[in-house]
Amino acid sequence: MSQAVSIKHLGFLVPGNFANTDPAPGIEATLQLISFGEKLGFDSAWVRQRHLEPGIGTAAVFLSAASQRTSTIQLGSAVIQIGYESPFRLAEDLSMVDVLSRGRLNVGLSAGVPPHATLIGHLVHDGDWQNHDLGHARIERFAANLRGDYLGDDDTTINTPFGPQRPRLQPHAKGLADRLWYGGGSLKSARWAGEHGFNFLTGNVISGENTDDFHTAQVNLIKAYREASDGWPGRVAVGRVIVPLDSAPPARIARYQAFGAGRFERTLKPQGERRTLFPRDLVGTADQIVEWLLNDPVLPLVDELRLELPYEFTLPEYEQILTDTIERIAPALGWSPSHQGTQALAATA
Repeated sequence: MSQAVSIKHLGFLVPGNFANTDPAPGIEATLQLISFGEKLGFDSAWVRQRHLEPGIGTAAVFLSAASQRTSTIQLGSAVIQIGYESPFRLAEDLSMVDVLSRGRLNVGLSAGVPPHATLIGHLVHDGDWQNHDLGHARIERFAANLRGDYLGDDDTTINTPFGPQRPRLQPHAKGLADRLWYGGGSLKSARWAGEHGFNFLTGNVISGENTDDFHTAQVNLIKAYREASDGWPGRVAVGRVIVPLDSAPPARIARYQAFGAGRFERTLKPQGERRTLFPRDLVGTADQIVEWLLNDPVLPLVDELRLELPYEFTLPEYEQILTDTIERIAPALGWSPSHQGTQALAATA
């Protein structure tokens, strides 16, 4: 008998697209979508950070704006590539965002050589970037900065307009260091996240290690994370592409179905030298999607589900997907609005 699915936290991941020639409307649409998701009762909204693409290049700046458009929904980055960041300066920026959001920020990170490094690595690091440590140690330094330890020895002070003060990162966002996530698709990354006290993001792109089956590989990731956590109750969030058809007009349904069909072949076998695995996109009626999710062997292992919205769609399409999901799918997975989500719904009404 299969285990029951019980989702307690429902989030969504936005692409943050905009037009090359006029980026403002696309950025505004993404801010509107996050506000819309809060009104529906979603627990969290996450943004991708992408460089050299018409998308959000700095999650910290964007999420600071989103924090002023919302009041209850958690906000997250999925993910910031630490290889392009100064651990201290990034900690300063994100601490400010967390204070502006009144403690609603979640920080997703990844390590390793980031995409497009041969083009912009030397620009970020002002020279030879290949001699920099771009791995997990850089994330550890970032986390240490967030914790707000004082700099120097016990007698070190700096002069300020308010008199001598012991120096540390400002503002200190208490609790943010406990809301760090590592986005990983390999057993090594899952174990590292567990060993170092990070929450764990796992989505629709993972490595095929010892199996050709996506769901088996993802189950193995979560088990490896839990074993490495050694009893620490870290959060695990699973991502799925969910595209319900129920309230979509016929032309939109055809567009959705073409989207799913165009990406189906990649799910049939591991892709490339790294044996990357993809699951099928869940494009169908709400009843079909509920059935697929209830039979997903990964979901009983977690209580947080994140909708990964496709890149190709428009604001009205995203709004319809979020609405159908929260009204027609989420209740069947055991989800109900949190107290804060209920407040947001009541305020909307």
